[in-house]
Amino acid sequence: MPVSRQRRATLPDVAALAGVSTAAAGRALGGYGSVSEDVKRRVLDAAEKLNYRTNRLAASVRTGRTDTIGVICADIESPFFARALRGISDVAHSHGFSTLVTNSDEDLTSERNAVQLLLDKQVDGIICAPADVRQVAHLAQAQSSGTPVVLFDRMSDELDADAVIVDGAKAAYQAVSRLIALGHRRIAIVTELRQPREQDWAAYLTRGSEPSLGTLSPSEARLLGYLRAHWDAGVPVRRELVRRTGAYEADSAYKQMKRALALKRPPTAVFLVDNLMTVGAYHAIRDSGIAVPRELSVVAFDDLDWSVLVSPALTVIAQPVYEMGAEAARRLVARIGDRGAPAPGPTFMDVTLIERESTAPPPD
Repeated sequence: MPVSRQRRATLPDVAALAGVSTAAAGRALGGYGSVSEDVKRRVLDAAEKLNYRTNRLAASVRTGRTDTIGVICADIESPFFARALRGISDVAHSHGFSTLVTNSDEDLTSERNAVQLLLDKQVDGIICAPADVRQVAHLAQAQSSGTPVVLFDRMSDELDADAVIVDGAKAAYQAVSRLIALGHRRIAIVTELRQPREQDWAAYLTRGSEPSLGTLSPSEARLLGYLRAHWDAGVPVRRELVRRTGAYEADSAYKQMKRALALKRPPTAVFLVDNLMTVGAYHAIRDSGIAVPRELSVVAFDDLDWSVLVSPALTVIAQPVYEMGAEAARRLVARIGDRGAPAPGPTFMDVTLIERESTAPPPD
């Protein structure tokens, strides 16, 4: 025999049990209008006894809010975004917001679709790691429709919005300068840099007009820091040591690291710009039988959990990932509440160069 389902309690049911009007029960549960403490207590007790769940859609019609924020991740599988999401959700929850998460896979079309989905869901605000910082018209349109937007991990000169980021160029400069100070002159970089934008980064392999951070992806900003460190130290930039994967993929990083190590004059050090690049490239180094740091020094961007478990432990640029997510959520909550938030602009979070065992002077 089919199992009968218990009817869900309604607002009139709560009102009847509490002995008040439906309108009074609605005001008590919705937190709007005027109701006495006695009525509020009776209504809340009745709602608890009946296991009543507030109709959030109806409440949003009255208040103009859904108490939900949307998040568009560039890669939800990345440990970086997983940690940042924890910071976002913790702060959002502490302010009474639920979090709706989508994934763009660094694809602009997917990101546009995600923005529309979140707007259809009537989220109160959006946190986005844009796939292309120069094509953000869809985010500007969301803002103009009344939905605040906070950028995460990237900033854009094309959008007047808050952004929570690290200065990737400055961080990379610090890492590569340290390798140069140790005596390295052939330093490889394994980075993403997708094919359609190759002309953009190829144009500044020789020093000239340097681009704004608001026009660069994270991998491009880190390449710029790599280049600046060479320029300032008077060390020539070797084009064959700039290894482009074309995607945030460990397998691609593995192949590019293998090719760098197979060069007639291989690098004595490598800078890895992303946690997935690190996974792939480090496997390639191990599979090639290269001794770290005796034959090759390694500096990685992001302090992964496993970076201290391998031997030797990795030297890293550590980002405050959780706090970055938390700050992005704080900025968005302030925008939603319009509680005297400052003018939109970037918030730069500090990074730390943590020197461990994977760096040393180059071999003789």
